[in-house]
Amino acid sequence: MKSNELFRASGIMALGTIISRITGFIRGILIVAVLGTTLLADTYNVANTMPNILYNLLVGGALTAIFIPQLVRSFESEDGGDDFASRLVTTISLILLILVLLGMFFAPDLVRLYAPEFFTEGFAREQEIAIAFTRYCLPQIFFLGLFTMLGQVANARGSFGPLMWAPIANNLVGIALFGGFLLFSTGIDIDSITQPQIALLGWGTTFSVVVQALVLVPVIKKLGITIKPKLGVAGLGKSFKLAGWTLVYVLISQLGYLVTVNVATAAAVRSFNDGVETGVGYTPYTFAYFVMLLPYSIVTISIITAILPHISKLALDGKREEVKAQLVRAIRLVGVITVPSAVAFLLFGPLITESIFVGISTEDSRYIGYVLSALSFGLVAFSINLILIRGFNAFEDTRTQVVSILVINIFSVGLSYFFLFFSKNQWVTVGLGVAFSASYLVGLFVTLGLLKKHVGRLAISEFFGQHVRLFIASLIAMVPLFVLTQYISWIDIELSRLARAGELLIVMMVAFVAYIVSAKALGVEEISMIRRLGSSIGRRTTKTEEND
Repeated sequence: MKSNELFRASGIMALGTIISRITGFIRGILIVAVLGTTLLADTYNVANTMPNILYNLLVGGALTAIFIPQLVRSFESEDGGDDFASRLVTTISLILLILVLLGMFFAPDLVRLYAPEFFTEGFAREQEIAIAFTRYCLPQIFFLGLFTMLGQVANARGSFGPLMWAPIANNLVGIALFGGFLLFSTGIDIDSITQPQIALLGWGTTFSVVVQALVLVPVIKKLGITIKPKLGVAGLGKSFKLAGWTLVYVLISQLGYLVTVNVATAAAVRSFNDGVETGVGYTPYTFAYFVMLLPYSIVTISIITAILPHISKLALDGKREEVKAQLVRAIRLVGVITVPSAVAFLLFGPLITESIFVGISTEDSRYIGYVLSALSFGLVAFSINLILIRGFNAFEDTRTQVVSILVINIFSVGLSYFFLFFSKNQWVTVGLGVAFSASYLVGLFVTLGLLKKHVGRLAISEFFGQHVRLFIASLIAMVPLFVLTQYISWIDIELSRLARAGELLIVMMVAFVAYIVSAKALGVEEISMIRRLGSSIGRRTTKTEEND
């Protein structure tokens, strides 16, 4: 798969992801406007995160990492893979349904596991609300699984776009939910929110996931794929064997995330007891992480989704050097976006979040920006690591990658507790961002070493020089703008929220042009990626309109 072919495959996905992220931003802004960033928001975000954690822990990792290669192989069977897909969907759906019922029954224990500080004296109200939100949100697990399964079946048939476009429906429902709530129920807090309001927000959030899953049903029918309820595990043995190691991988990953949630909520409760009014807990981390993942979601995921079926076929044919070449090409292409994004988040984190999250105080929005700046260090390493992991998946090696995620999480957990015990409570969440970044930088080198067994030596030099040039180009473009924005703040020029948003827009436009010019001057060939990606999106959009 050449670079231009890769862009043609990923262009429509990138467009869908861009729209999805824009609507997701709007949804996130409304959530913050309704719930704020303090303990009430933490009760909702912990509960709303729970389905994703449990789903990924028990099923999601296996579905995304294992079953695409298996589906590709099943399509060579006489029935075109319909039997395998039917058994897979039926079996996993039953597992998810049982998981939902168990989760709702043990909701108090789940909340205690992820947010034990809510069970300390004086926080009974937070505990009650968190448990209620959890019960309302847990049915999302079933529909997350359905969405992923249908999306992976479509991907395996070469239809990548719908999986990227479906979340838009989720976001639109969320926008309507929180927008309407903000319009008619303003000014709620931990003490004033009512049970009907909790139920509305909880069930409404779950309904958005239901819509996201169901929009893929007609897509599957259009592709000519017949999925019927079919019990039995015949033909799934190899998949579940491989999924066993994937489960270990995801378990380690989620245990690390469990620590993140624990540490963040502990910091929130302790800060509240110290009289700190700024939201410093899990919610600021959640939304900073959301912003940080924007370039990763738009570019990295699009390219990974497009490349995985291809490298799986190359691996099946024993073409190891070509797999290696595809991975390196993907890393270099992704770096064109992730490197300048990381520099922008580092330098302009508070400016970005202050401009985005307008429904809360300036102090709260700036704090999210500090967390974003801390997370920025890990964006590039995180993206590269995820690309390399797909190399293991292509060779159906789920055992080796466990070592990589184990090292990452050992570092992350250790640093997280270090910041919890040795830094001021209000800065613990920023420390979590540093822990994330440092752990993935270490993990990158581990993953590179482990992948050698499949593709030979994949030296960091194959993309490091290019990434250094991209970093220099980013600094040339952004440091003068950073100095200027800091000077404006230093001379005590007070800007309104609208003026700050205008300032950010100007900074982004000037930085973009300066970055392109600087990168070209430094000889970065892949900088043409931006033009190609735009052209690809334009061509696919035009083609879609003509077909309509």
